[in-house]
Amino acid sequence: MERETLETKVKVKLRLFGEGKNKVETGIGFLNHLLETFSVHSLMDLQIKAHGDLKHHVVEDVAISLGRTIRKALRNRNVRRFGFSLVPMDDSLALAAVDLVERSYPVLELGLKGGEIEDLKCEDFTHFLETLIKSMEATIHLKVLHGFNDHHKAEAVFKAFAIAFSQAIQPRKKGKVSVKGTV
Repeated sequence: MERETLETKVKVKLRLFGEGKNKVETGIGFLNHLLETFSVHSLMDLQIKAHGDLKHHVVEDVAISLGRTIRKALRNRNVRRFGFSLVPMDDSLALAAVDLVERSYPVLELGLKGGEIEDLKCEDFTHFLETLIKSMEATIHLKVLHGFNDHHKAEAVFKAFAIAFSQAIQPRKKGKVSVKGTV
């Protein structure tokens, strides 16, 4: 998937069932780190190259591009649909619940206290997750249950999300994914 606007240029390549190999270049160190973490813990191979005029625009367009790429990769696949995870990271504990239904509904309770995590504004971190979930057309709940370090909270959330996502995309052997016959 490629997305080019007057503000950004983003290229995303992924393999849903990979080994967690990744190469992420967004120009935003902490976002790179989180996306690499997502790749490793979901076992999805991921390549992202992005640049743009402002960090906010890069964050937003990477989320849109990745979400749409994931949605396209999931089309016409019979998957488990649901996944959940509870992940500790030092002082932090994060919960993720994923439903790959084609209805966008992000629920985020991140408990971030500061203005920035490394080189990423906390509001851009939250915006990234909201935009990714909406672009994936999924219902995803991400909640930090406790913690005091924003870096640890963010990383625990991404690890929990990755593990829950990995469960949800596993092939379903029998039966329908929904009583409606479609998600």
